[in-house]
Amino acid sequence: MAMRATVRKATTPVKKAGIAGTSRAAAASPSRGAARPAAAAAAKPAVSGAEMATPPVEAADLAAEIARSVPELPRRSETASDAPDLSLDESMVASLEALENGNVRPDEPEVFNGDWSSSFQGLGSAPFPREVSDVLLAPVVAGDVEITPDGLIYLPEIKYRRILNRAFGPGGWGIVPRTKTLVTKRKVTREYGLICLGRLVSVSRGEMDYFSAEGVTTAMEGCKSNALMRCCKDLGIASELWDPSFIREFKAKHCDTKYFEKKKRFAWKRKDRQWEYPYV
Repeated sequence: MAMRATVRKATTPVKKAGIAGTSRAAAASPSRGAARPAAAAAAKPAVSGAEMATPPVEAADLAAEIARSVPELPRRSETASDAPDLSLDESMVASLEALENGNVRPDEPEVFNGDWSSSFQGLGSAPFPREVSDVLLAPVVAGDVEITPDGLIYLPEIKYRRILNRAFGPGGWGIVPRTKTLVTKRKVTREYGLICLGRLVSVSRGEMDYFSAEGVTTAMEGCKSNALMRCCKDLGIASELWDPSFIREFKAKHCDTKYFEKKKRFAWKRKDRQWEYPYV
């Protein structure tokens, strides 16, 4: 007991206020105060000289010991389900190899095996010669413009083909599909690209309505022609047809409109044409 008292005195400073408070509490309840030291003495084992000589454990050493005892969890990227898919298709591998060998600039589109379904080779690379541009940008001939009964003016698709043939020559241009044909209940649509002199000049999506299963193939051909007409806008062919001023002037000068009681609607036609079925 004398040895334990000496250790407590050397290691733990005792406040006077605490001793005084303890003394008063022991005096107030002598039975409990007398039993507490005896119980503490019985519960606490004696401190040996070896334990007294052991230095205190540092906080850093304790943290390191805890870290070594905790098992390392697997990373998310190491699991099979969370591993990213880094597989490359053949075209991507060929492109990367070409870049490493210095054969292709990163900003230069490349055609793989002549596949125009994904290539943009030559798009916007250089203007066409002056003689080609003069044909493409020539003013539209009023006699070639048609008007629908609804009042929409347009140029027949064969006129666009003739202009392209005059500008680039037969075989100097072509239109290629870039997507699969999408057939819905009443419409056919597909994306096409216009190629002129080995260069992509425009990409557009054509569409065409059909009313029976027998008309799907015809609608697919009409879808191609519709895409060609839209692609030709980027070349400036018949650009007046989208100019509001030209539309108003053309209708006033070359077209007539009439209200039909049976149809309960107005209809349009060119002045040099006769009314046809179902308006007569």
